[in-house]
Amino acid sequence: MIFKNPSDEVIQGYLKEAKNIAIVGLSNKVDRTSYEIAELLQQKGYHIFPVNPVLKGQKILGEPVYGSLKEIAEPIDIVDIFRRSEFLPEIANEFVQTNAKVFWAQLGLSSEEAAIILTRHGKVDIVMDRCIKIELDK
Repeated sequence: MIFKNPSDEVIQGYLKEAKNIAIVGLSNKVDRTSYEIAELLQQKGYHIFPVNPVLKGQKILGEPVYGSLKEIAEPIDIVDIFRRSEFLPEIANEFVQTNAKVFWAQLGLSSEEAAIILTRHGKVDIVMDRCIKIELDK
């Protein structure tokens, strides 16, 4: 399998329909890209769910930090991932155990293995190596 992103129209549809975005690997350091994008997502009206096991129980941008995707009880429209590519299969395995709709790996991140795991479980709404901020600015 060679993973291919959906069309720009489909990606824009994901962003228009989404309300809740879990951010895996969100840092509490304000100079990090994950923090800047999470803040932007809040400003654009999205409800964010920080996911970072090291910071579990703390708050980032006023939201409680979860240790894993499975701890989030509310529906998740997009899982935006800021972890290195080698962690994507592990995150994909957790993703398929949730109600999350779209698996989104940030710019520079991709994994054929993660794509195989997701599609094997019927999860076909996958975006990799794309920046959610850039897509929102289109």
